[in-house]
Amino acid sequence: MVSQGDSAPMFTATVGTSDHEPFDLSDHVGDGPIVLAFFPGAFTPPCSNEMVALQNHLADFEAAGATLLGISADSPFSQGAFREEHGIEFDLVSDMSGEAIRAYDLEMDIEDLGLHGIANRAVFVLDDDGTVTYSWVADDPTNEPDYDDVLAAVEAAA
Repeated sequence: MVSQGDSAPMFTATVGTSDHEPFDLSDHVGDGPIVLAFFPGAFTPPCSNEMVALQNHLADFEAAGATLLGISADSPFSQGAFREEHGIEFDLVSDMSGEAIRAYDLEMDIEDLGLHGIANRAVFVLDDDGTVTYSWVADDPTNEPDYDDVLAAVEAAA
């Protein structure tokens, strides 16, 4: 499990749009704090609530110089539609390969819904050196993080 004080695992994936733009986390390290918000799946009520809540705090994250990223195993097309439906202005990252999900030890299955190899809900804040300065992993994927705590961690990492 990735914890506070660890070097954040770097990964590559795809930006969640229909353009299939490549994403490399290492390209963002050194540009201010990074918030990695892993979520189980687009269009599910808890995930929609979380991403909308993060969108509602986006101005505060940006004021602290942070880059906010949502990460799930959903396809880039699904994430693009999800962003559009909910007015999400920050990037979502499609980790269909599960590289990032496994690197952060977040892989889980929700058997009742037939979901396998998806991300547990978790938030990590990285500083300019790529060190994890804040780590929160849900005990239950329907739980949401304390958004004020995440913002305080971003401000401390800035």
